[in-house]
Amino acid sequence: MTSADRRLSIWDISARDGSGRDGSGRAGGPAVPAAMPSDGPRPAHLTILYRGPLASCDYDCPYCPFAKRRDSPERLRTDREALERFTGWVAERDFPISVLFTPWGEGLVRSWYRRAMVRLSHLGHVPRVAIQTNLSSRLSWLAEADLGTLALWVTYHPGQVDYDRFIGKCRDLVALGVRFSVGVVGLPEHLEAARRLRGDLPDEVYLWVNAAEGRSYTDAEAAGWTAVDPLFGLSRHPHSSRGLPCRTGESVVSVDGDGRVRRCHFVTEVIGNLYDGSALRALRPRPCPLAVCDCHIGYVHLEPLGLYDTFAGGVLERIPAVRWAASALEPPLAVTPGNEAAPGGTVIP
Repeated sequence: MTSADRRLSIWDISARDGSGRDGSGRAGGPAVPAAMPSDGPRPAHLTILYRGPLASCDYDCPYCPFAKRRDSPERLRTDREALERFTGWVAERDFPISVLFTPWGEGLVRSWYRRAMVRLSHLGHVPRVAIQTNLSSRLSWLAEADLGTLALWVTYHPGQVDYDRFIGKCRDLVALGVRFSVGVVGLPEHLEAARRLRGDLPDEVYLWVNAAEGRSYTDAEAAGWTAVDPLFGLSRHPHSSRGLPCRTGESVVSVDGDGRVRRCHFVTEVIGNLYDGSALRALRPRPCPLAVCDCHIGYVHLEPLGLYDTFAGGVLERIPAVRWAASALEPPLAVTPGNEAAPGGTVIP
């Protein structure tokens, strides 16, 4: 098995620590370039999924290995410095860059993530900056951001937050004019809470459902979740992906705290470093090397799925281009053996 064949779990922190150390704290990995690069290739548009060393969270969800994890002061300092370096690199570019922050832990409870979101939102060459969040932090910082650029990918964790408090924050986001989606993990014990949330959210706020990792759904179970999220079918089954064209590695990349660049979060192969220019020089079309892709932040970039049409204008924050009507929905086909040439997403007017 080559490094390109190994699939990283979304929870795999050891290989992508971003601090220059493995999960045990031992030094390892390539050295970080000390200087910013000279101007190199200029992509027409680059989308970056950034994930630094931060791994601490204020929630203790039983399905998450980072529940109530606490980072050391040293790790937090390393994360802050890495994020500031990344933000500075983006600010100095002269081509369009969109950014999605996908921290293992909760980023917005840290001031440096809020500052980064605000700063990037005001850069003219950044059309979108978004972050995955549990929405536990205060919202006052949003007043400083350009809400035409900033967006939030929000996850609701039943049992971790008072429902009225959470839906109240969602209503505050609506009142502020913030672009956001909301989602839940598709565990049986979450279904009633998801139905309640769907009923209380404005129609224009998309509520997505992620299939729980490693869980299979009967048709009856899937029907219950599809009533909440008409696009649940995209998440229900892993997508066969080996050899298929994918935007990752060409116009979409994953960046860690040291600037190491991989095509996506789930492929181990490092294609270059952001800060020495090697990653930009390495950008090119790359077929997917993995057998399957089962995470939205991965398969949304698989070209045969056509999800850039489905989520046009909202790929990073997971907002469909139109409001989906469950009764009329014909969702995009999953890429499975035998339908690799499946058509793209069907947009319901």
